Amino acid sequence: MDFTGQHIVITGASSGIGRATARRIARHHGKVTLIARNEAMLAGAVADIGGNTCYIAADIGRQAEVLRALDLAVARHGPLDGLFLNAAAPGFFGATADYSDAAFEEVMRVNVHSPFWSIRHVLPTMMARGMGAILVSGSLASERGMAGNTGYLVSKHAVLGLARAIAMEAAPSGVRCNCIEFGFIDTPMLAGVPAAARANMAAMTPQRRIGTPEEAASVAAFLLSDDASHVTAQAWAVDGGLLGTLAM
Repeated sequence: MDFTGQHIVITGASSGIGRATARRIARHHGKVTLIARNEAMLAGAVADIGGNTCYIAADIGRQAEVLRALDLAVARHGPLDGLFLNAAAPGFFGATADYSDAAFEEVMRVNVHSPFWSIRHVLPTMMARGMGAILVSGSLASERGMAGNTGYLVSKHAVLGLARAIAMEAAPSGVRCNCIEFGFIDTPMLAGVPAAARANMAAMTPQRRIGTPEEAASVAAFLLSDDASHVTAQAWAVDGGLLGTLAM
């Protein structure tokens, strides 16, 4: 892969998969703008990654903030060649009857509305330039049903549909859009999961282990790179084989 001269923006980039992807792209000579809420963590990520990397602190769940951040990224580093919409809200774990309107609206705003706002904002320029790669974060919940978190499941089904809709609209112009579906990856989202539950996740996975952010980042970087120039409208799973099984 070679990102020389390319500008990639990554949301949810202060830790986990976003940070690992930024590191990989910077290692391959790309210009990377990291967007997340926690400025201290962003500053630490930029210091760790080095290269031509900068950050913008913003709450991607607020439309005005995410659009401001995207405009500022363009002003600093030039037009976007790639956009990785990685930030996500975990949702509420509990019965649907207990899912409040506020909790449902929060997970939809972060996981669906924000990617939609972001893509709608940058897509006209990408299409006019005849180039660009967009990647949205899905999950096992983009493809499979599960009980216990209705909002998250709905949101991750929705982002897969968003990716496919954008891919079909933009394909003639040379812009690509894909969805990367993460399985159990050792990110901060899993940090609070009890040891017994983590062991069960590993046991469910055909590879019998939880994936690393670096493994997820390698696929994300590939899909954002010119090496994936003929890949669009696809759902790529990074899950140790989970989606290939008959039952989860």
